[in-house]
Amino acid sequence: MAKSTGDNENDGSVDLHKDSNGMVLQDGDTVVLTKSLDVKGSTLNAKLGTVVKNIRLVADNTEQIEGKIEGQTIVILTKYLRKT
Repeated sequence: MAKSTGDNENDGSVDLHKDSNGMVLQDGDTVVLTKSLDVKGSTLNAKLGTVVKNIRLVADNTEQIEGKIEGQTIVILTKYLRKT
């Protein structure tokens, strides 16, 4: 039985959020920034080594997580994170 075009919901592959070292990230994890980042639309600069606790995964993009830095919720690319 052939799958219809675009029907890849149940193909068995699961995309996972991974940090810069390939470790799988989950909601609630604590991560550390591996690079200083300027936050778009803000004067905030997230410094190298900043700890981000209790992250949330962005459901539709495995390259992004949400986390709070200095009380501000921001989206961070997973390639700039290391799981602790």
